[in-house]
Amino acid sequence: MPAFDPVVLGQRVRHARKAKGLTLDQLGKLIGKPGPYLSLVETGKREPKLSLVADIAQALNTDLPTLLDPEPPSRRARLEVQLSRIQEEPLYLQLELPHLKATASMRDDALEHIVSLYDALLRKTLGEVATPEEARRAAVEIKTRSRSVGNFHADIEEAAGDALKAIGYSGAGALSQRDITELGKHFGFTLHTVQGFPPTARAIADKKHGRLFIPQRDELRTRQARYVIAQTLGHVALGHSRPKNYLDFFRQRIQANYFASAVLVPNEAAARFLTEAKQQRDLAVEDLKERFYTSYETAAHRFTNLATEHLDIPVHLLRVDHKGIIRSSYENDGIPFPSDPDGIVDGHRVCKHWASRRAMHSDSRFDVYYQYTDMPAGTYWSSAYMEVDRQPPSTITLGTDFKSAQYFRGRNTEHKAVSRCPTGECCRTPGSELLDEWGDSVWPTPHSQKHLLAALPQEIFPGTDLGEVIEFVASQEL
Repeated sequence: MPAFDPVVLGQRVRHARKAKGLTLDQLGKLIGKPGPYLSLVETGKREPKLSLVADIAQALNTDLPTLLDPEPPSRRARLEVQLSRIQEEPLYLQLELPHLKATASMRDDALEHIVSLYDALLRKTLGEVATPEEARRAAVEIKTRSRSVGNFHADIEEAAGDALKAIGYSGAGALSQRDITELGKHFGFTLHTVQGFPPTARAIADKKHGRLFIPQRDELRTRQARYVIAQTLGHVALGHSRPKNYLDFFRQRIQANYFASAVLVPNEAAARFLTEAKQQRDLAVEDLKERFYTSYETAAHRFTNLATEHLDIPVHLLRVDHKGIIRSSYENDGIPFPSDPDGIVDGHRVCKHWASRRAMHSDSRFDVYYQYTDMPAGTYWSSAYMEVDRQPPSTITLGTDFKSAQYFRGRNTEHKAVSRCPTGECCRTPGSELLDEWGDSVWPTPHSQKHLLAALPQEIFPGTDLGEVIEFVASQEL
């Protein structure tokens, strides 16, 4: 059973006690605890044992699930819980205000004003930092930490493993639809496929009623739906609260993505599968994809989680759009990604000689394309796969250094190239003769890039119309 919230539990105990017409001392005599101790329980300052909560429930003629319900018992209680949580947040603590207690004499509308003013302050603060540059710097910070641990996060692996154990996962192959349903139940949710889904959301968790909504199959394909369900449950499993800024939002998103991959491609089962493939010198992302019924991109990302930890293989990963722009990246094999002085890679154009771009023009562009590329840092092997379901198409590239290529399918490819990027004359800089002849005579008109100047959406969940989402959930009949 997930851990209960002591603040909400305290509110529910107080609500049930007052409905029964008992004082703290009277309730204390019934369960053998002093009134001051119960006061600490009701204010959320003391977390009681589950056995004591059961005794309280029996004394108040209610049941254990009612007291452990994560939803506050009334509007007033909800406001008091919000006030309590607000005063623990870093932004509030920076104001250096004295602690404010929600006394019985404090009116509901005064409480609502305080909570709403803090929400407005939080939105304003979030909006001030939510710029494209801030987002990119957040990505660098998180990727630096991931690189330091080989992109293997033991705490999230443990959380995913615990969830799989709780639903009785067999330990082999892809999760069944029943497993996915049981996973939702484990975290307190029933799954619902609905029409008229808000376009700014991929899934919506109704924590009040324990419902998780996803679009119908014509909007979200089966493999995508499985991932989105696991991703949404990841926020619950990892105890995420409302993001305080863009960095917090981005970190939570990365962690939830990792959890989803770790659930759909379980650590132990995948490690055994990949270890056998390495022994046979036949490692391939597409086999991981089919074995665990995920998208190619999910399988490639999961491979980066497991390769260094279990196979002792350094890797690099790229998702490149149809214009050659890097949209996501990871490396711990020393490949020289293009980057700016701050180490930001995403948003740069990859060399036209790399497998990521050559695959787009290959005769076998819908199969996996393999290539060796000689670079200033050494020779690298890559496998590139075009995701034609994505519009416009993107290329997912996973590779490694020359030494480790011996373990992969496609290592005998005859496709080879030379790249001097990001330094030296290559695709970024034309040859000196061409530059001398045409440098002052060519003036291209680029496609509009207005989005590069725009701030990120100033919202608690950037890119999501929260008002629309709430209206949607409220419209769903129980």
